[in-house]
Amino acid sequence: MARERTKIERKPRNRDERLGFRLDEESKDLIEQAASLSRRKVSDFCVTALLDTARRVIAEHETLALSARDRKAFFDTLMHPPEPSKRLQRALAEHKRRVGS
Repeated sequence: MARERTKIERKPRNRDERLGFRLDEESKDLIEQAASLSRRKVSDFCVTALLDTARRVIAEHETLALSARDRKAFFDTLMHPPEPSKRLQRALAEHKRRVGS
């Protein structure tokens, strides 16, 4: 009996966009060597590396790391919010007047 391979159906991505840049020879050789060692085409190797780095950079900028003191202050404020100031009350009243409730 032949083994059946389970294939995950993936919707092919439309690869119409281009991104071009120039490198020095040493950098290009290094990238080509790394792509070869990972048995991938240079373009696939580069796209994967760029996407991984882009996702990491975005995640770093979207993640907020608080110190223990800051975390305590944040949660204390959530659990026991201060009374709204007169200025905030006026701003809310003005918002309700302009926008409605």
